[in-house]
Amino acid sequence: MATENESPISFNSRFLIVSPENGGIFDLLKFWAFNNQESGAKFLESSHDGVIQDQLLSDDTPDHRWVIIVSIIVRKILAFFGKLMEWIGYIVEFMLNLFSLNGNFLGLLYNFFHGNVVIPQRDSETFISAIGHLDGRIDLFKSEMMLNKTIEPEFWKKILQFGAGSRVLMDLCIIASKLAYENANVVRNVVNLHWKMHFIDFYNCWNDYQKEMSTQVFILCNKPKDADLILISFRGTEPFDADDWSTDFDYSWYEIPKLGKVHMGFLEALGLGNRMNTSAFSEQLQGENISSNNSNARHALDKSSNSEQSRGADDNLVPAMGERTAYYAVRSKLKSLLEEHKNARFVVTGHSLGGALAILFPTVLVLHEELEVMGRLFGVYTYGQPRIGNEQIGRFMEAHLEHPVPKYFRVVYCNDMVPRLPYDNKTFLYKHFGICLYYNSLYIEQKVDEEPNKNYFAWRYLIPDYLNAIWELFRSFIIGYLYGPEYKESWESILLRIIGLAIPGLSAHSPVDYVNSVRLGRTRSVESGMYSAEQY
Repeated sequence: MATENESPISFNSRFLIVSPENGGIFDLLKFWAFNNQESGAKFLESSHDGVIQDQLLSDDTPDHRWVIIVSIIVRKILAFFGKLMEWIGYIVEFMLNLFSLNGNFLGLLYNFFHGNVVIPQRDSETFISAIGHLDGRIDLFKSEMMLNKTIEPEFWKKILQFGAGSRVLMDLCIIASKLAYENANVVRNVVNLHWKMHFIDFYNCWNDYQKEMSTQVFILCNKPKDADLILISFRGTEPFDADDWSTDFDYSWYEIPKLGKVHMGFLEALGLGNRMNTSAFSEQLQGENISSNNSNARHALDKSSNSEQSRGADDNLVPAMGERTAYYAVRSKLKSLLEEHKNARFVVTGHSLGGALAILFPTVLVLHEELEVMGRLFGVYTYGQPRIGNEQIGRFMEAHLEHPVPKYFRVVYCNDMVPRLPYDNKTFLYKHFGICLYYNSLYIEQKVDEEPNKNYFAWRYLIPDYLNAIWELFRSFIIGYLYGPEYKESWESILLRIIGLAIPGLSAHSPVDYVNSVRLGRTRSVESGMYSAEQY
């Protein structure tokens, strides 16, 4: 381990920043139609060697130019409608909760005329997110073990013995990934009352680029004392958050020697840098670079990290902003939990953007040489996760995630567009790694290296994508009859399926299909920790 004054890695900054805000519509048109390099350069900023930018602006790379243009257009649209999306989301969630708390439309009318209307209170234990209304399931999967026996104190210890392929554990992870979209009070109630586990904390963390508390994560243990399992769940892309969607469509990267090229937006979401000052990435990624002067700030964060309180955090913590970010907050709490629970293993999970943060978190732990912590990692489970960097990251993490047994499982449902982002080509070099468990629209599982149509925009998949969207809409009306009432889709989910007719792959990103994939999936193919699908 390097000393405080030494860096374990020598950083020679190489990066690419795609900035939609730096050019106008006419610049974009000239870049698109005529490959005007002066116009294109307004959208791109690269490291001092200039090679990256020149390559992207070259006449020999029209496909690269097209990818950049699509990214810029999408992000410009998201920026333009960002505030409107936020207000629409606020109104939609308020109305959804107004109806649900009052017994839907007829109940609301009855309560209105009797003066008993229940008004939703945001951040209360009864206020459910839009994701929660898409899929209201909060109970965990009922395996044969659960049905035949009461939950024994050693239940999760036995589940961990089956290996990282346990369906019960995969189900806990997808439900926890979905639960991360809720506020801290809802999460606490579900963990403590429904799951009979032990809620640790909910963190609302600082993103220095967005200048707001925009990264959320919660931690639980399977029991208060002598825990066997610690679970960390990152919140994913929120439906009405333009910044989250813009991050998914961002092609900016920062190259870390030894590790490789990493998605810049995901590093920022974890609190590991800021593209406005690219040197911040090297400062945050040099390992043990946090000075002892900030230890008190870290301790203060651990004691008051609940998101409902951290919004009003003491201004004295602002100079130590790194201590209020997701990576350092979670790392600090994880270390203390592993010290407290000597036999516990930890699992990291997330859906969408949360999946990207879930795999990036242990990656940075390895970079920071936190090998003792990594020795307690049991698995990483991501659902609908976008790519986080280039192929070098996979090679870097291979020894820690694939040996002696696989620990990283990336679940992809059918035509979900987000796992196909950012683009994977010779210039951007974004690559997935780990075991991919791919489920088609019949919930049949395949173990593959890469999901079909890896970049989503291939023309030969266009008609099949639309046909599949039609089938998914039809299936939403009958799935409850096929598999039981717990699989009946909400009207909100059906509405999203209708929208998916216009944008195939959008509705496939919903947690609904990921929960169904884990619970209904057939032909289990994980080679390590094999189990009977019907039993566990």
